[in-house]
Amino acid sequence: MRAIVSQKQLLIGGELVRSSGDDWITSVDPATEEPIGMIPNGTAEDVDRAFQAADRAWPEWAQRAPMERAEILHRFADAIAERAEEILHMEVQDTGNTIRPMRQIDVPTSVESLRYYAGLAPDLRGETIPATTQNLHVVTREPYGVVGRIAPFNHPFMFAVARTAAALAAGNAVLVKPPETSSLSAMILAELARDHLPAGVFNIVTGDGAGVGNAIARHPGIKRIAFIGSPTTGRAIQRAAAEVTVKHVSLELGGKNPMVVFPDCDPEMIAQAAIFGMNLSWQGQSCGSLSRLLVHEAIYDKVVAALTERVASLKLGNPLSDDTDVGPVNSAGHRDRILSHIAAADKDGARRLLGGGRPDGAAFDKGFWLEPTVYADVEPHMHLWQREVFGPVMAIGKWKTFDEAAEMANSTEYGLTAAVWTHDIDDALNMARRIRSGHIWINGSSMHFLGVPFGGMSTSGVGREEGREELLSYTEVKSINIMLRPNVDE
Repeated sequence: MRAIVSQKQLLIGGELVRSSGDDWITSVDPATEEPIGMIPNGTAEDVDRAFQAADRAWPEWAQRAPMERAEILHRFADAIAERAEEILHMEVQDTGNTIRPMRQIDVPTSVESLRYYAGLAPDLRGETIPATTQNLHVVTREPYGVVGRIAPFNHPFMFAVARTAAALAAGNAVLVKPPETSSLSAMILAELARDHLPAGVFNIVTGDGAGVGNAIARHPGIKRIAFIGSPTTGRAIQRAAAEVTVKHVSLELGGKNPMVVFPDCDPEMIAQAAIFGMNLSWQGQSCGSLSRLLVHEAIYDKVVAALTERVASLKLGNPLSDDTDVGPVNSAGHRDRILSHIAAADKDGARRLLGGGRPDGAAFDKGFWLEPTVYADVEPHMHLWQREVFGPVMAIGKWKTFDEAAEMANSTEYGLTAAVWTHDIDDALNMARRIRSGHIWINGSSMHFLGVPFGGMSTSGVGREEGREELLSYTEVKSINIMLRPNVDE
């Protein structure tokens, strides 16, 4: 792939424009460390320009009939689908995610989400409330106006599109900040939005968090912000926003998610499910990854053996190959953070079964490679049990009683996802009710279902996405009281 230099990366007011600054970010292929593109490191001035364009555009967009907005979003989805392969290959090379699952998930989810919320747009209704018999009390929903979306590095295109679809359907204009380590697909998205959406309705400003992200959080005109990423950054966004004005901030943050396995399960099936739930196809770089495996003592040794064997057989290599199971992590900085977690786990005394370093072989001399890593005998007080790694590192712990398993599952500050594996429906439902997580699978893992709300409890976030709740979250409620019998003094 020839290196791309994009001097007009920013999409502002329906035009591809230069940044006001003269600073650039180099994008590198995580598998080779070769430069593959450059993007502008945007500025606060660029954010304000994008806001002004969006603020001019959203009233007319909101005034369009819901079916008209829906038709435009459907055409936008069609255009994205037509360039799916181009987007896919650029995204794989820019993120390090493997191509096989991304072909099935990232662009299709973007298209499906646009179609889903386009279909819901005409159903965005208010209500009447019989508060009194002599008057009429009407509740309507109106868009916020300009919405800021800060996207993470693990699925940049998908989160820039699928997680703005609801805001667009509700009549808002959006300002998207792609992740600084993987923004190249935003160039294609900018072209598509320019050509298929009204000018100013969709705006893109690339850059780092300190510049562009902070400017979005602090802009007094952006009253609605959505973010996916780490709890540390989520809290920083909340603080920055609160220092300026009152904002509605939704956050989908980290997870240290448990997979609770009962003794009636097949160890081989559990090993396969654990690998799938860990999202090793994108190197475990997912907030929803099931990184804590809680196994009943009766089958613990068999599960540990089966999982170790399966993980050891995974193929690392070129992310663009359909034969590859695991690619590199996203950046050098992120690899170093993961290695620091591994060092802490070793110091804690957890038993490392495999992995923990760079794979052997000349093919891995360059690139941000890290072997899938598995630890056994991890206990709740240990670093690896408590801290989100956001990488290909799994922790296995042992339990004996139902109450012990529930306590272990809930023993972290997180509460995003969880899985329960058993053939006993009573145990399954009782454990699901006990676990404090926002999204739970029974005898499954890592699947998202459009229409089913997704989000976390506790430190894992606030708000829900992927369902009707997300659409409603991009509107404000207005109550109108029609006094049919004026209540003035005679």
